[in-house]
Amino acid sequence: MVLHIEQYDIRYYLAALLILKWLSLLTSLLNGFEGMLNVEINIRKLNESEKPPMELLLLADPSKKIVEEYVHKGECYIAETEQKIIGVYVLLATKPETVEIINIAVIENQHGKGIGKQLLLNAIKIAKVNGYRIIEIGTGNSSIGQLALYQKCGFRIVGIDPDFFVRHYSEKIFENGIQCRDMIRLSQYI
Repeated sequence: MVLHIEQYDIRYYLAALLILKWLSLLTSLLNGFEGMLNVEINIRKLNESEKPPMELLLLADPSKKIVEEYVHKGECYIAETEQKIIGVYVLLATKPETVEIINIAVIENQHGKGIGKQLLLNAIKIAKVNGYRIIEIGTGNSSIGQLALYQKCGFRIVGIDPDFFVRHYSEKIFENGIQCRDMIRLSQYI
């Protein structure tokens, strides 16, 4: 009987070790593993002679008409690696001392490598250099990953525009199995 109890205890011990190992791995993934995946990129303002990367902009905003309206009013920045555009964001002055990241996107095969975070941090830096005091960004209620990233980069939720995507887009948008209905507004003092 004693041998049976010891075997039982060893199984619990081994199971506990395995769980702790998995928790340690998960913690590593959540607390900085993305930094190990960072890709060396160059972020620069799009030249006036260059066309905005519409395919990439449309990943973040499915309305070509809306994108075309704001992309020419704002400043478009691109992220490149090996002469290939892998990310984009558009800054648009909205009020005195306030600028908005009106669009931000990373090519799908580069997700999870820290490029979105680099784009956000670059946008914040550019906004500061240009004398803005507040930077804003909006995203859909269904954009769970983006909401987490924006808050990790210092943005705070300041409002919700109910049914924004229902009013402004003719087709329903779904993301993460959730209908995108409301615009979540975030901002940060810089």
